[in-house]
Amino acid sequence: MIYPLLRHFFFALDAETAHGIGMNGVDFLNATGTSCLLANPVPPDPVRVMGIDFPNPVGLAAGLDKNGDHVDALAALGFGFIEIGTVTPRAQPGNPRPRMFRIPERQAIINRLGFNNDGVEKLLANIAGATFTRRGGVLGINIGKNFDTPIEKAAGDYLLCLDRVYDAASYVTVNISSPNTRNLRELQNDLALDALLGSLKSAQARLADRHGKYVPLALKIAPDLEDAQIQAIADLLRRHRMDGVIATNTTVSRSGVEGLPNAEQTGGLSGAPLAALATAVLQKLSIGLAGELPIIGVGGIMRGADAAAKIAAGASLVQFYTGFIYRGPELVAEAAAAIAAGHAA
Repeated sequence: MIYPLLRHFFFALDAETAHGIGMNGVDFLNATGTSCLLANPVPPDPVRVMGIDFPNPVGLAAGLDKNGDHVDALAALGFGFIEIGTVTPRAQPGNPRPRMFRIPERQAIINRLGFNNDGVEKLLANIAGATFTRRGGVLGINIGKNFDTPIEKAAGDYLLCLDRVYDAASYVTVNISSPNTRNLRELQNDLALDALLGSLKSAQARLADRHGKYVPLALKIAPDLEDAQIQAIADLLRRHRMDGVIATNTTVSRSGVEGLPNAEQTGGLSGAPLAALATAVLQKLSIGLAGELPIIGVGGIMRGADAAAKIAAGASLVQFYTGFIYRGPELVAEAAAAIAAGHAA
């Protein structure tokens, strides 16, 4: 595959500039029917999770395609599902640039993007033209709050986004775990989370009646949680009968990158150094949930074995983003093959 050669070019550029060029390139390959130059075919390995039939258990994590601009092109690379966002009610620029930093010595990235996106109405307009969902593709939409919405009023932003994206989504992810929106992670605390989940589930029931279909709700959590917090979140997820949970987002820890260039940058750390921490949280969460709802495993998947490890720890599906940046589209087929081999063993 040609991606290792392309990566040398991309890594010579600012990370955010490279991202834009790379996404345009993926669009071009899709438009010309040459996506096969980047990606190996992914054999079907269907799995039913949250009442949804996924063609394979390997997905793209939120963050790569914040506005749903590239859904068809990304789906052509073999992903079993695509998650777009995080989207907020109103467009917002995010934090000042530069705000993405590679640490190639550890296959890691630090970002402090801050939910930069064009707003929920633009996202809906973008995906209305995508053939992926019309063909039955699984599309997750990740929702968040605007940076200037007070934390005590955050539920209103989530409810507005849920209302707007409900009919277009295969499932909706509630992102309360980004470290780059001030005070956002406070919503993971017991009382705040209890109230938020209650509001979201009530809205979901009303929307299911209005639209005549049930769209699952998943919660995305941080890796920087104590064992007691993990158990408390598991208890609340079970009590409110949430449909799924995504473990995990990026970490504020710098374990594994200390002393390296860019390691001192503020923001969330993703990539290889996150793998062990994210998988440990996933495993503890799996025990706390006692099989009552499925987990999507994210964080540090850089090779097929990492994806299989998430499944072994209790995940039903996996996603990655940083691994895609370092390994390219070949990681999709590699992860899918490793998971299939684990099922067959």
